[in-house]
Amino acid sequence: MVIDRDDDGEDQGNLAEQSVTDLSNAIKRTVEDRFGLVRVRGEIGRVSRPRSGHIYLSLKDDKSVIDGVLWKGVASRLTVSPEEGMEVVATGRLTTFGGQSKYQIVIDNLVPAGAGALMAMLDARRRAMEAEGLFAPERKRAIPLIPRTIGVVTSPSGAVIRDILHRLSERFPCDVLVWPVAVQGQKCAAEVAAAIRGFDALEQGGPIARPDVLIVARGGGSLEDLWGFNEEVVVRAAAECRIPLISAIGHETDVTLLDHVADLRAPTPTGAAEKAVPVRTDLLARLSEQGGRRLRAMERLLGLLRQRTGQAGRMLPKPDALTGDRRQRLDFAGQTLSRSLLDYISEYRHTLAGSHARLRPITMQTRLREAARGLAGLSGRLSPQRLRRTVTERRDRTSTLGIALVRTRQTLLDARAERLAGLTRTIEALSYKRVLERGYAVVRDEADGILNDPGHTKSGQMLHIEFAGAKRLDAIVAKATSSRPKRMTKKREEQPPGLFD
Repeated sequence: MVIDRDDDGEDQGNLAEQSVTDLSNAIKRTVEDRFGLVRVRGEIGRVSRPRSGHIYLSLKDDKSVIDGVLWKGVASRLTVSPEEGMEVVATGRLTTFGGQSKYQIVIDNLVPAGAGALMAMLDARRRAMEAEGLFAPERKRAIPLIPRTIGVVTSPSGAVIRDILHRLSERFPCDVLVWPVAVQGQKCAAEVAAAIRGFDALEQGGPIARPDVLIVARGGGSLEDLWGFNEEVVVRAAAECRIPLISAIGHETDVTLLDHVADLRAPTPTGAAEKAVPVRTDLLARLSEQGGRRLRAMERLLGLLRQRTGQAGRMLPKPDALTGDRRQRLDFAGQTLSRSLLDYISEYRHTLAGSHARLRPITMQTRLREAARGLAGLSGRLSPQRLRRTVTERRDRTSTLGIALVRTRQTLLDARAERLAGLTRTIEALSYKRVLERGYAVVRDEADGILNDPGHTKSGQMLHIEFAGAKRLDAIVAKATSSRPKRMTKKREEQPPGLFD
């Protein structure tokens, strides 16, 4: 054997070169051969569930951490879903992951580290949900007396569904909808929660009848077997459900978190069917009894009313005593009415005879001749020529009066216009603005009062100077005199009297 030495004199040996993959595979075989089957106890750290269905987690104690993986097939068979903080016992084999130079345990079985660990975790979860108010009594709803449709969430192949259907048919037959789910294992919690939400999502009056009551049922089993009904997803789905829910999980001694959040807890699935519907025969008997009581009550009421009516009738006066006086008055009024009608007819007969005498033909002809003579005299006075002459005279007179009225009105208007023009010229001649046009100016103070003495001003005072043409200039006093000024307030220009007389 030839031994090479480096510059420092150390032996290199006849070592064959290896690739990184070859070395990683050699380490993998060594680890798997040495630790073919191990059983380790620890606390679950982080938990990851990708879409592939595998579960990645870490096991730790107070000093070390080791990664673990549960392949999809193993994860689907777990009775208890791994959660962070759970103390478990994992059985599997060690292997390496060359891609990251890590080693991990491939878990074939994962169980809680005794019932005490599960109970502790269950108690902690129960206290947290109770503090959140999910188990409050005021959240619970009453179960309807006679449901038309009942929804059952359970396994379709077990004895539970047969017991429920049998008891419902005995007590009160009704429509039953079964949502098949897994009642044990890794899929249990997700399927039960999806079934509760699915029933709750059905619309009233839709193609599938919306249940009036839900029953979530399962037979007895160990704590691990019933663990799916302690999962948070199931508890929250039951708390959010708007349909009254009956929980029937395990035997009477088995208690899950679903029992706390349900509106009603039944000791067994058969007991849930009994609590969901009444006994039909008992209802019929009760209805019959209530009907008999109602008939007897009506008979007693009618008898009492008859008795009161008879007593009230005896207290009333006789009908003849009430109507005898009025009947006699009616007879007298009838006799008087007959006589009055005869007298009325006789009087009008005499009146009609007198009118007939005045309407004789000779009398009518005389009156017509008199009316014709009067009409002829009136038509002579109202000839067409005379009417035209009268209309023409009145028209000429009206025209003359209108012309005179218009002339008089125009004369008055001209006189007033001339007087107004004279007054306007007088006002313009007396206005101070004529003085401004000759080069003068008006000085006013801040209050718009006229200043006629510079002694009235003070240093820094703002003045307004008005020139001709309504032009104004603002100025500030640089230096004021000490003489006492005389102030003139602005007065309104008086109008000459008689302007609008």
